[in-house]
Amino acid sequence: MDPELSEISSFIHSIPPFDSLPKQVLSQLVRELSIHYVRKDDLFPPPTINEPRLYILRKGAMSCRSKDGELVSRLGESDLCDAFYHPLDLQSASAEPPLTVHVDEDCLLYSVQSSVLQEIGERLPSISDYFGQNSAQRLKTKMSQVNDEAILSSSLMNTAVSNFYQSPVAAIDLNETIQQTALQMTEQGYSCLVITEQNTPVGIVTDKDIRRRCVAQGLATSTPIRDIMTTDICSIDLHKNAYDALMMMTAKHVHHLPVTKSGHLVGMITVTDLINNEGHNAVNLSNVIHKANTVNELINVSKLLPKLQMRLAKLGSSADHVGKSISALTMAFTARLIEMAEVELGPPPVPFAWLAAGSQGRQEQLAHSDQDNALIISDSMQPEDDLWFAKLATFVSDGLANCGFIYCPGNIMATNPQWRQPQKIWHKYFADWVGIPNPQALLNSSVFFDLDTVYGEASLLREVRKQLLNKTKNNTQFIAHLSKNALNFRPPLGFFRDFVLKHSGKNKATLNLKHNGITPVIDLARIYALAEGIGAVNTRERIQQAAGTPSLSKESAENLIHAYEFLGMLRVKHQANQLLQGEKPDNYLSPKDISRLEREHLKDAFKVIKSLQDVKQSGY
Repeated sequence: MDPELSEISSFIHSIPPFDSLPKQVLSQLVRELSIHYVRKDDLFPPPTINEPRLYILRKGAMSCRSKDGELVSRLGESDLCDAFYHPLDLQSASAEPPLTVHVDEDCLLYSVQSSVLQEIGERLPSISDYFGQNSAQRLKTKMSQVNDEAILSSSLMNTAVSNFYQSPVAAIDLNETIQQTALQMTEQGYSCLVITEQNTPVGIVTDKDIRRRCVAQGLATSTPIRDIMTTDICSIDLHKNAYDALMMMTAKHVHHLPVTKSGHLVGMITVTDLINNEGHNAVNLSNVIHKANTVNELINVSKLLPKLQMRLAKLGSSADHVGKSISALTMAFTARLIEMAEVELGPPPVPFAWLAAGSQGRQEQLAHSDQDNALIISDSMQPEDDLWFAKLATFVSDGLANCGFIYCPGNIMATNPQWRQPQKIWHKYFADWVGIPNPQALLNSSVFFDLDTVYGEASLLREVRKQLLNKTKNNTQFIAHLSKNALNFRPPLGFFRDFVLKHSGKNKATLNLKHNGITPVIDLARIYALAEGIGAVNTRERIQQAAGTPSLSKESAENLIHAYEFLGMLRVKHQANQLLQGEKPDNYLSPKDISRLEREHLKDAFKVIKSLQDVKQSGY
């Protein structure tokens, strides 16, 4: 190949979706390319071109705007300009809005006719799918692939049976009697025994077999156990992976599986063993937390949280699953500290509810986030009772800080008397915030509308939330103020050249995933919930429950969830990599850390979010 064509071929092959093209097809595409030089402020596309084309920017910069002049995106090197690409089979319902393109800098571009790409797409569905889908559809396809990969990369697929089986196995010789078998099962507390002949499994018997094949049939208990055992048993070699074991048990409808080595019985594995497989999973860690007797014991357990987050990310767990797991453990730490405080301080003078706010309240917390908590106390409290609750708040907040959950920089903690109040005061807080939505009220709303009860009388919060939702549902004035405030966080549709948003400081040349992507979705979900009187606090659940209401169509809800999941996935993977390197996790993602295809999906996620923000903006 000509050296110049070879260089162009390498460039095109680095850009999604052309990075998946076979060599022969790539060569065909390169031969069909046209080269264009366009000066700054020149008309685009060039007046001499009339047919639909896809443009690929090699050098320079361009901006795409909607018909009303609003900036939709900026394009830099390696970006595709599909504003003038119109496949014959692409229906207007799925096409992007018509755009005008302005040449911001002198540009070098390649272009290819739509008909050529369409012909390639007929042979390679991945190409036609890419250009035949809008942002939301491409993101949906991506998240479907991610979910499939998460299943395939589960811990059971990558862990040997030898890590799970129990030994020695409960077994009995085939010549023993039914009575002796039943006695051994009772004494050892097992519901089944493996029947062996010279330490080789030849059958299995369960308590169900004894009832059905012996007692129900009137068979003498002196009968050898071999007469009622199940001989058609399956076993698994200890070097096989745990996923194979689970699939075998599922297919055979059994809950116990003998484990062998070179054909000899070495142990037994159960469905329960596989379900509770991780030594550091959230369930087991929670049990350890509840058994802790001192703050120092809790501190030692808390050191495992980053490891859990890394493990969950490595296994392909969704951001939703990671957030719920970490949040559940933070609640377990908090509950245990409250129990310890009650031992030291004595019983509470009146009922109360310890509340989690912010990401913990939404069950979206990651390892060792800062504290956001509060107290609702029964209206029966007396002034002198506050001393007990102040001591409680100090004990718990100090304990959480020692466990790695830093004090809230904004002092949103139960140690602050403002957020340690009787129920009637909380009713007044929310009524005032909704009634007079000034900037501070809206800021408070973004935190305290996401509350969840960690410990105590959950009814105290339920009543407050019930009255709150009665005030916000169909309250167009308040929702308008809340929406306007939420739109301060916008996805960076104006980025180009590697998404560089931070131009100086520690996080130079990075994208803030939280502020530029995740927070806007959280804000939208909260607005939908308040407008429709939905009591859910978790972002995903809010969107799901709002789907099909006047606030949010089912299609838009699905698109928003996909965008949220993708951004969350990038954030969890980014933080897992930082934790692995011994760094403090943050939300600043360098574009160098993700693939070109992930960058394109990131753009798709931002477009989905912006489209829904625009709908909300037009409503006030």
